[in-house]
Amino acid sequence: MAAGIEAAIFVIVGGRGDLARRKLLPAVARLVAHRAIQKQFHVLAVGRKDYTDEDYREWAREGLELAGLPAEDIAQWCRECLHFQSSSDDAGGWKAVEDKINQIESQHGLPGNRVFYLAIPPRAVPGVIEGLGGVGLNVGPGYTRLVVEKPFGRDLESARVLNQVVHEHFDERQVYRIDHYLGKETVQNLLVFRFANVLFESSWNREHVKSVEITVAESLGLEGRAGYYDNSGAMRDMIQNHVTQVMSLVAMEPPVKLDADSIRNEKVKVLRSVLPISPDDVVFGQYAGGTVDDEIVESYVEEPDVADDSATETSVALRLYIDNWRWQGVPFYLRTGKRFPERLTQIAVRFREPPVSLFDPGAASEVRSDAIIITLQPDEGFELYFDVKTPAADMQLKTLPLEFRYADEFGTLPGAYETLVEDILMGDQTLFVRADEVEEAWRLYQPILDNPPVPERYASGTWGPPRSLSLPHSTGDHWWVDD
Repeated sequence: MAAGIEAAIFVIVGGRGDLARRKLLPAVARLVAHRAIQKQFHVLAVGRKDYTDEDYREWAREGLELAGLPAEDIAQWCRECLHFQSSSDDAGGWKAVEDKINQIESQHGLPGNRVFYLAIPPRAVPGVIEGLGGVGLNVGPGYTRLVVEKPFGRDLESARVLNQVVHEHFDERQVYRIDHYLGKETVQNLLVFRFANVLFESSWNREHVKSVEITVAESLGLEGRAGYYDNSGAMRDMIQNHVTQVMSLVAMEPPVKLDADSIRNEKVKVLRSVLPISPDDVVFGQYAGGTVDDEIVESYVEEPDVADDSATETSVALRLYIDNWRWQGVPFYLRTGKRFPERLTQIAVRFREPPVSLFDPGAASEVRSDAIIITLQPDEGFELYFDVKTPAADMQLKTLPLEFRYADEFGTLPGAYETLVEDILMGDQTLFVRADEVEEAWRLYQPILDNPPVPERYASGTWGPPRSLSLPHSTGDHWWVDD
């Protein structure tokens, strides 16, 4: 086996679902090929349909070819390493899964290392965890790891209940709560960017930073997800998890060690330091009709399976403050939305202007804030904006970037799921969310969810309702991208 990865069986509960076909199986197949672990890494899909191994292999092979993987290599791996077991929700169904696992391990000489990936709807997670624990699949001859997709609960109370169910059957060190945004190479490089470069870390505080902005924008609408999204909304779907996780990495203190627990301890400290968010600092929006990418699109309430009077928010913009030594008084702006002008995930860190300006304010020589722009998608990289003099007789300044793009230096980056699956197999929990992190994030936003603002309409193809665009103005800021 490749260094750091032991022989194992990867069990996908919900193995016939869309997540398994579009994300998990392609990620696993690429990882297997990249790390040359074909012979000792097996996948067992668990589902309700009465499929044979051959039925499942054909279904999976078609999906993998659509994902662009080489047909010949995929066919061989499917024949040798993909398996299927139908299961019901009762103890007999899970006993059949246990028997299938034992059979695969015995036949292929596997040491008993097992990963259970729950690629299932949130409502089914507690029952599956209890089913696994009920037949003893929560422990095994080797390691046993449980992977749970977000959303982890829909509010603070349900998250606590779900954590309790998990901990009745699994130790926290076995649990990998997955947030695929944290699998992005640029997110991981935040740690290197901050803590390996004294130039930036020495400036990463309230003395030098004026404001921090995190934007996660989507140009798409619901794409057939109304059943989930209309009961969730942008606050639960994006802000409470993806955006807040990125914020905690931006704002955290240096960990005592570069290991999972030390890093996650610092992230939790950030969440616990956030002041209560004022209702005046939160703006909900809901997209109306408009034009995105030169295409006329419908409003949210005209989407299939959305009620005409739905009050679900499709955008959120908010301001919060982290009340600790490093960040006291620095506004953090978090924003997400659907039907925005473009797909973009970006962090903008603006620095303070010099305390005394030697140049004419309001003229061509006005000094502007330096800024670091970290783009997580679609074009991963960093930009450092600073002022330079233009080649003119008078003193004219222009703000220009120094740029770094990952694709230029390293080519195509691995997908988020490939990175996260590899970390699961290596036992690295750094990029996964701990139980107390989940609860602290819900605690932070629960008052907003209890008394949500009425969503304000915004035209599709814009950056949200007018009041969200002006939210930073009261502190002398503005969104890095807002038109």
